[in-house]
Amino acid sequence: MAWWRRRDFIAAALAGCYGAGLSAQTPAAARTILILGDSLSAEYGLKRGTGWVALLEQRLAREKIAARVVNASISGDTTSGGRSRLPALLAREKPTHVVIELGGNDALRGLPLAMTEDNLTAMTRAAQAAGARVLLVGMQVPPNYGTDYARQFAGVFGKVATATRAAVVPFFLKGVADGKDPVRLFQPDRIHPREEAHPIMLDNVWPELRKLLR
Repeated sequence: MAWWRRRDFIAAALAGCYGAGLSAQTPAAARTILILGDSLSAEYGLKRGTGWVALLEQRLAREKIAARVVNASISGDTTSGGRSRLPALLAREKPTHVVIELGGNDALRGLPLAMTEDNLTAMTRAAQAAGARVLLVGMQVPPNYGTDYARQFAGVFGKVATATRAAVVPFFLKGVADGKDPVRLFQPDRIHPREEAHPIMLDNVWPELRKLLR
C-alpha cells in the first residue's frame, strides 16, 4: 500500500477494561469529558465543528447524556507534551472522564517505545488519581516501520490499559485506514482523515466511552 509512507502513521491499538474514579453517585450534570489528543482530535484541516469531538457533543445531546466536553487537543502533540499539560488541565477542568488520544506523533518522530509507555501510564494514573475514568485511544504504525516495531508499538496501549485498569479502544481508525480504498478517506497529506471519516472515528470510540458514562 503506497500510501503508507514515512509520515503516514495511522491509528490505534488496544483492548480494554475500566478505570477507577467516578462514583456511581456523581450527578450526570457534573460530568466533564476531557479530550487530550493530537491533530486527529484537533480538527486539523477540517471545518470547525466537523471533527469527531464536535460530533461527540452532538451525540451526547441527542442521547440526553448531560456532559461538558473539553477538547484540549493540539496538532503535533506527543505523549510528552500531553503529560506536561495534563496536571493543569486536571486542576482547572476537574474532569470525570479523560480520553487520551496520543502516541501517533511519538512513532512519527521515532521516539523510544519505553518513553511512550511511561508517559501514557503517568497520564492515566494522574487522571485516575484526580478521580476520572480513563479511556485510551492508541495508534498503529504502517507496515514499512517493520513488523516487530509495529507489533510492539500497538502493544504499548493495551499494556498500559491492563496495568492501569483503564478502558481502551481497539482501533481508532477502524473502517477508515483499513478499508479497500483508505486513501479516499484521507486528506492529501495521507495522514489526516477527511470530514467524512470522523463519524466512523466517533463510532469506534463511542461504545467504550458510553460504558464509562453509565
